[in-house]
Amino acid sequence: QISLLEIFKSYILYIVYYISYVLYILVSHFSQFNLLFFLICCLCEYQDLLHMECVYMFPQFAGDGIYGGSSHNHYQNPRLITFPRQHQRGSSNGLRRQKRDWVIPPINVPENSRGPFPQVLVRIRSDQDKEIEIRYSITGAGADQPPNDVYIIDPVTGKMSVTKPLDREERASYHLRAHAVDINGNQMEPPIDLYIYVIDMNDNRPEFKNQVYNGSVAEMSKPGTSVMQVTAFDADDSTTANGLVHYRILSQTPHIPIPNMFTINGATGEISTIATGIDREKVSQYTIIVQATDMEGSLNFGLSNTATALISITDINDNPPELDSKTFQGEVPENAVGVVVANLTVRDKDQPHTPNWNAVYRITGGDAMGHFAIRTDEVTNDGKVIVVKPVDYERNDAFTLMVVVSNQAHLASGIPSSPSSSAAVSIKVLDVNEAPVFPSNPKIIRFEEGVPADTTLATFAALDPDRFIQQTIRYSKLSDPANWLKINRTNGRITTTAVLDRESPYMKKNVYEATFLAVDNGSPPATGTGTVQIYLIDVNDNVPVLVPQEALVCERSRHGYPVNITASDLDSEPNAGPYVFELPSYPSSARRNWTISRLNGNYAQLKLRIPYLEAGMYRVPILVSDSGNPPLSNTSVLKVKVCPCDENGDCTVLGAVTVAGLGTGAIITILICIIILLSMVLFFVVWVKRREKERQTKPLLIDPEDDVRDNILKYDEEGGGEEDQDYDLSQLQQPESLDHIMSKPAGVRRVDERPVILESQYPVRPTVPHPGDIGEFIIDGLRAADNDPTAPPYDSLLVFDYEGSGSTAGSVSSLDSSSSGEQDYDYLNDWGPRFKKLADLYGGGGED
Repeated sequence: QISLLEIFKSYILYIVYYISYVLYILVSHFSQFNLLFFLICCLCEYQDLLHMECVYMFPQFAGDGIYGGSSHNHYQNPRLITFPRQHQRGSSNGLRRQKRDWVIPPINVPENSRGPFPQVLVRIRSDQDKEIEIRYSITGAGADQPPNDVYIIDPVTGKMSVTKPLDREERASYHLRAHAVDINGNQMEPPIDLYIYVIDMNDNRPEFKNQVYNGSVAEMSKPGTSVMQVTAFDADDSTTANGLVHYRILSQTPHIPIPNMFTINGATGEISTIATGIDREKVSQYTIIVQATDMEGSLNFGLSNTATALISITDINDNPPELDSKTFQGEVPENAVGVVVANLTVRDKDQPHTPNWNAVYRITGGDAMGHFAIRTDEVTNDGKVIVVKPVDYERNDAFTLMVVVSNQAHLASGIPSSPSSSAAVSIKVLDVNEAPVFPSNPKIIRFEEGVPADTTLATFAALDPDRFIQQTIRYSKLSDPANWLKINRTNGRITTTAVLDRESPYMKKNVYEATFLAVDNGSPPATGTGTVQIYLIDVNDNVPVLVPQEALVCERSRHGYPVNITASDLDSEPNAGPYVFELPSYPSSARRNWTISRLNGNYAQLKLRIPYLEAGMYRVPILVSDSGNPPLSNTSVLKVKVCPCDENGDCTVLGAVTVAGLGTGAIITILICIIILLSMVLFFVVWVKRREKERQTKPLLIDPEDDVRDNILKYDEEGGGEEDQDYDLSQLQQPESLDHIMSKPAGVRRVDERPVILESQYPVRPTVPHPGDIGEFIIDGLRAADNDPTAPPYDSLLVFDYEGSGSTAGSVSSLDSSSSGEQDYDYLNDWGPRFKKLADLYGGGGED
């Protein structure tokens, strides 16, 4: 049992401990307060309280030194945790209420303990263990739940132990429940909650997020300008000194202009400038080594790590461009465009190919007419002076340009130098031979059409721009589509060579265009081109023509429609329409059969005057007059086809044929010719069929069963071997020439020599002959063989090429074709009808 005095003493010690802890945090750098707090922890340890809290604050003494003996005694006599007693308080109505005693303080265990394990932490005890036998157990994560078996308890003594070193970075706390049951498993005490906190040790170094950090700062930045921030993370408890990281700069490379150009905020890791004089043209990048240390930066107790910070110096426009010279020279031929006259070189120390470096050139004087411009070379930054408008030597033979160069970006503030640089550019103009120029180009001339040949139209003379050189100009014709003009070679007078006609296809909108050349005698000669446009005024010189020239009407005036007619005139207004249409008095049939009425100034209608007109082709003359002054008239003939029409006023087929000029007799003749042609075709087809039938009915010369045409193969006959007969082999040799044969007298020749004449042409057998014509084919072949003078007689000596003597092969005649024994040829009867003759010859020999 715990008395009230003991409870009060414990609370007092807790209050003193936490006050001392606050003092320790505030003034931990003073050793006397460290010692004071350590003495308080020793007092608490003597009271068997707050042992783990002292180990947390002074981990170097855990299990050693001053705590050595006490800690050992502690684990032999662990702190006792008793199940809270349940008090029963009576009331007037007999009800009872239960109340717990006090809250069990948490259990603190330092991480990375060196053992030995298992290591006893506390002892669980029930007040009923004196009366009955109690069994203790724990449940929760770390006991019977993952991670399993981190904590164990002796079921008899109730001592709870940790089985292995703990890692706060893996798990910072555990929540277990302690149980007390009897040997039968009956619950003897309500479960109590045990909270175990892992005390952090400084076992993790600070780790930077990146090993290399990249930042930038503009040159000429003021002190205090933020550059970048580095961040390190410590896995230890950030609420203690173990996880508090402090930053410092270890080194700076290069040490220009001073070794300490930058500083770092120890708590946040922000790097900023601390000095002036940052110049990109001297140092373009700084390398900073940054160190992060925990334990609030204590170099004695803290753990450290380093990272690299690369600080790039960005460019500002603190260097204006400077031209390499105050004067530049150049020259240009007159009339040249797009050529480079001079090259302006410039220097700029700022970063190339940026607005701070790119040069912008301007011409401030000496070019009032805008003949020149300056373009910047994107690679070299030089200025190219080019000609954008031709210069004339006769007007100005030299130019002096004032040029100013500056950057695209404005010069940074505080720079004492001028933002631009200037120079003078002297340009000399070179004289060249210029082409003659026609003052009026194109030259427009107006004439009435019909101008006769050899008429002078105008003088087309050119001027020489080279006023300081006396030169002669000659003229020639370049283009004259209709070949109407010619030009005087010396003075440029243009005259006609033919009549000018406005209606010519070479006219374009009443304008005729010709081109002429003017060439001087300079070195080299120069040529100018001029154009003459002749506008021809129309005159009434073309008669109107009737449109259309053919029409179709019905033979009865009540069925058909009138014919609309108009006229065309090559002339233009007012020499064209309106037109006048009328029928002439001759022939009289025109006005008797037809009538014409005017619709408007350009159209009229032609229709039948009489009710009926016989179908046929009629030529109706119509007199057409234009509106010229004086007017021109023309009698045009309109071909009118009159035909019978149906009720809709459309010409019938018979009527169309009649109108085309074919009478009834002609139509009958055409039909008779068609019938005769069809009869001839039918007769030819019948004759071919009859011929085919006769061939099929003609009998064969041999029995179809004996027809062995498919079995007969033709081979070249070579005769017997050289040793078969005793012949004179010299007769078999091929003669080298035929002179001795051709020189023999007529009628004398050897029967074994082939005559030198054309061979007879044997009939060609069809690929698939009809069975009925085999007899005719054999007879034709026999007749050709009998009449062939080149065929040798059957008993004559056949002529072959001599192959030499002493053949290594044996003679074919030496083979014995007879059989010494009897042989059965009856099997030939089984080979079919084609071998029937052979089977009869050999198989039936015994009977014959």
